Amino acid sequence: MPGVSAGYNRENAVRYAHQWAYSRNPAYYDYEKLGGDCTNFASQCIFAGAGVMNHQKTGGWFYHTANDKSPSWTGVEFLRDFLVRKKKGPGPFAEEVGIQELMPGDVIQLSFNGIGFQHTPVVVGTGQPPRPENILIAAHSINCDNRPLNTYTYKKIRFLHIVSVRR
Repeated sequence: MPGVSAGYNRENAVRYAHQWAYSRNPAYYDYEKLGGDCTNFASQCIFAGAGVMNHQKTGGWFYHTANDKSPSWTGVEFLRDFLVRKKKGPGPFAEEVGIQELMPGDVIQLSFNGIGFQHTPVVVGTGQPPRPENILIAAHSINCDNRPLNTYTYKKIRFLHIVSVRR
């Protein structure tokens, strides 16, 4: 039934992140030489946990081929806008939350220069309570897995907690 919410499988998202953190899934294009692969990787991880894409040409979140994908699949700001969208439609949805609500399978976005956001790592582990030194991330563009968040230098940060998935 369209519009029905179902759970987000955080374990699948984290498992995918660990599997592909240092390599590339050949089913997806590697955008590293076209500005970076971090949000493409984050979208792949989210898809592994959600299992649903949104194929709307405008405002959707999907990947078919390197040249047939939504801006939200690979663009930092576009991914955030898709995840926190107010309109209904299939796919994962998120809320911007405080650090204390962060869970494995969520995403973080970093601004290195304070103007916009440029990086989307995936949370693969959190301590209790979550703090920058015990939040572990996986990412592309600077390939890493189980990297503590506090090893990044950034000017702004936001936390996107995946709430559920609309089918």
